[in-house]
Amino acid sequence: MNEIIKKIEDAELKKEVPEFREGDTVRVHGKIKEGNRERIQIFEGVVLKKQGGGDRATFTVRKSSSGVGVEKTWPLHSPNVADVEVVRKGKVRRAKLTYLRKRSGKSAKIKEVIK
Repeated sequence: MNEIIKKIEDAELKKEVPEFREGDTVRVHGKIKEGNRERIQIFEGVVLKKQGGGDRATFTVRKSSSGVGVEKTWPLHSPNVADVEVVRKGKVRRAKLTYLRKRSGKSAKIKEVIK
């Protein structure tokens, strides 16, 4: 039974997955379906966490929209995620950045990695 499930999950995996980590600012190109039309909407924010592995891997992105914090969790290998592009690399010491939810302004800033 496990082999059958593994074969199905491997067929659903994306070939190229972008390299990003927690603290990075990313631009997620999500496919939105409205009636019979389909369009791409961009959601730009900081990656708070990455979870899971394989076919079930997800990542959470947080942005501030009109002064209100908005978080979205995206499946990494979903066909509804067209592209994930890294805007800025961030330097953080934790794997889960949930403390950013309570902060705003300068205290919510993340240092940028400059190479």
